Amino acid sequence: MSEGHDTQVRPAGPRHVAIIMDGNGRWARARGLPRAIGHKYGAERVRETVECVMEHGIRHLTLFGFSSENWKRPDDEIADLMGLLKRYLSKEMAELHARGVRIRVIGERHRLPVDIGALIARAERLTALNRELDLTLALSYGGRRAIAAAARALACEVRSGVLEPECIDETLFASRLETLELPDPDLLIRTSGEMRISNFMLWECAYSEFVFTDVLWPDFSRDTLAQAIAEFGRRDRRYGAAV
Repeated sequence: MSEGHDTQVRPAGPRHVAIIMDGNGRWARARGLPRAIGHKYGAERVRETVECVMEHGIRHLTLFGFSSENWKRPDDEIADLMGLLKRYLSKEMAELHARGVRIRVIGERHRLPVDIGALIARAERLTALNRELDLTLALSYGGRRAIAAAARALACEVRSGVLEPECIDETLFASRLETLELPDPDLLIRTSGEMRISNFMLWECAYSEFVFTDVLWPDFSRDTLAQAIAEFGRRDRRYGAAV
């Protein structure tokens, strides 16, 4: 093969897509509407996004719905968000199950209202054997907290004598994270034009491709997702290896 010919293998497509759903408030403000309306329209985008990723053959979708830092927001906004989450789980659970979607939640679920915790547990039990798509909702989630929790679990094992410190490596550490059953995200998308990952899946996104779009989450569409996947396909993923 002649020198200079591009021999880099292009990825066929992402297996795991993670999305930071941002911009509901700005979308509402631009239209003179309450933030709650922005969150409502944002919640409606979830269903279409699930359909889109399944059409693209993506097997894992993780959505950052509510961060541990979001608890600092006004009480009325938190109440609106919890109400939307409850309605989403109640309304969509049966349809997601019928389509073969497995639902799971990562994050500090003990901080969520009791009725939402019960809905989450029910959804996880109902869909546990589904294999068409893994839908993971990150709720009351923080990447640093998740890493600290994994480190704490390993420290307890060392203290109890069941684990030697020398045995701890990246693989073992990852097995103590909430995401141990998921492959690392291939593609991380953040909407609204912000170019940061805001404490989301810090360990898991070490080699993810990032795509930042100016589109606000309530305007996220099939085209937005398709453009992000196309951009992913143009990236050279070498994981530190030479070309």
